[in-house]
Amino acid sequence: MALEITDSNFEELVLKSDKPVLVDFWAEWCGPCRMVGPIVEELSKDYEGKVVVGKVNVDHNSNISANYGIRNIPTILIFKNGEIVDKQVGAVPKNILAGKLDAQL
Repeated sequence: MALEITDSNFEELVLKSDKPVLVDFWAEWCGPCRMVGPIVEELSKDYEGKVVVGKVNVDHNSNISANYGIRNIPTILIFKNGEIVDKQVGAVPKNILAGKLDAQL
């Protein structure tokens, strides 16, 4: 299951992770986010032990969203060694996100 990432645990779960991290920036009212949500959950199972997968609710965690300039959702950021290595804005099929993760392994 995807982790809930918040302003308070972001540094620990994302920036200090020794694995690549996929972070889904979303909101409950966002239609495309509801399409991407199940894909993110599937990826969290598919890549368990290899990649950290988490979700940031932009309505409840405005600091992270502001720090990374999140203007449109869903936005997916992929981090490695605390740095952004890939980004996807908007809803995309699972194979696109899986390919981005595979490139970081």
